[in-house]
Amino acid sequence: MQHIIQALEQKRAGARAGGGEKRIAAQHGKGKLTARERIQLLLDQGSFEEFDMFVEHRSHDFGMGEQKVPGDGVVTGHGTVNGRLVFVFSQDFTVFGGSLSEAHAEKICKVMDQAMKVGAPVIGLNDSGGARIQEGVASLAGYAEVFQRNVLASGVVPQISLIMGPCAGGAVYSPAMTDFIFMVKDSSYMFVTGPDVVKTVTHEEVTHEQLGGAVTHTSKSGVADLAFENDVEAILELRRFIDFLPASNREAPPERPTQDLADRDDFSLDTLVPPNPNKPYDMKELITKLVDEGDFFETQPSYAGNIITGFARIEGRTVGIVANQPMVLAGCLDIASAIKGARFVRFCDCFGIPIVTLVDVPGFLPGTAQEYGGIIKHGAKLLFAYAEATVPKVTVITRKAYGGAYDVMSSKHLRGDINYAWPTAEIAVMGPKGAVEIIFRADIGDAAKIEARTEEYRTKFANPFVAASRGFIDDVIMPHGTRRRVAQALRMLRKKQLSNPWKKHDNIPL
Repeated sequence: MQHIIQALEQKRAGARAGGGEKRIAAQHGKGKLTARERIQLLLDQGSFEEFDMFVEHRSHDFGMGEQKVPGDGVVTGHGTVNGRLVFVFSQDFTVFGGSLSEAHAEKICKVMDQAMKVGAPVIGLNDSGGARIQEGVASLAGYAEVFQRNVLASGVVPQISLIMGPCAGGAVYSPAMTDFIFMVKDSSYMFVTGPDVVKTVTHEEVTHEQLGGAVTHTSKSGVADLAFENDVEAILELRRFIDFLPASNREAPPERPTQDLADRDDFSLDTLVPPNPNKPYDMKELITKLVDEGDFFETQPSYAGNIITGFARIEGRTVGIVANQPMVLAGCLDIASAIKGARFVRFCDCFGIPIVTLVDVPGFLPGTAQEYGGIIKHGAKLLFAYAEATVPKVTVITRKAYGGAYDVMSSKHLRGDINYAWPTAEIAVMGPKGAVEIIFRADIGDAAKIEARTEEYRTKFANPFVAASRGFIDDVIMPHGTRRRVAQALRMLRKKQLSNPWKKHDNIPL
């Protein structure tokens, strides 16, 4: 018995040592934590229960039979974050560069299968050199097994990827199918083909960071949601983020006690919208004054800034916020913002998170670049997402809601539950000047007449009362009472029941 216990302890020590002191020192030298250190920081102290510590690869080719490390380059198991169950896998770059073998993939698949059974989020800490070349097609099969589970888990449990090192080739597609991707600046990157291949094929000179670094993917491609300065900041923010999400599609979003009164008025909002309709203002000011304690976790803040998405709480309950941002492109919808918004709305709908939409949108961004890029189809994604969503939807129009963009932004016609407007709202087919120049084209040469017609149009249509008279707006509310009215609406909608017609699945315009 004693020799078995001794062997057990040796195996455990070997697994905990990973690739050895020299490689751990190299990992630390790059400013990176090890796989186990990351899990220790992510999970509540003492909560981690590890799976498959003794698993080893089964390859004997190219000398691999003599190179075996318990755990095979990935640490897997479950624990808690702020007392709530999560499943986690953390790739260990010190063991075979974190490369994915058949056994490595099986470990990841096991925690994903278990997460779906019990209904808990899956967090992947990615730091891998890619497929284990020595195993050939067995490694590729392992990736496909993980991909299949990403698809099956989608909309069942939240999936979050934290890219903390290299993630290249086929490895990128697992994070791409998860709900949110966080990255670490200067130490993580994602790309399908690396700089060397790019240079060979297209003759472009590009660095790893330029091609697939954290800044690139959070500001240019929109692949990732957030970029952090280092491993510690990324993991601590991930702990904060998890608190907003339900454990699965079978559970309600979590609640957090708050001292912030639901009926709190904020009279500074009465002057938020400038008198000049062409002057921008910061929609984030409204968001922070609307939500509990001003606590707003924004997703993709550096990408498609003309639309704001993120999570907050009202009366202690999680809500998803979608808002036009007049500070960027006047708040117009374009390809990037439509995709960003649609993805976020669909996530909220998957997991029963109510959506609060703040509208100030003059329309879709015009131009050949947008039309050639497919704004028609991409804009339809946001429309589709709102129209299919069955969660509570509360909308507040602060200023402009013009044309098709008015329809798209959670209008009453797309089954918006409660739709409010501020007195400053302008709900019309288009802006007064543009409308008059079309309706009264013959008078364009007469500036005085055009100005008079513009004022007439503004009086008749550029206000919330025509829409309110038809029931498209439930009430015209004072800005200072927005929090109180939105909180009341969400409270009323807590037991909302709505279902879409039976279907295998929809066919969103991809």
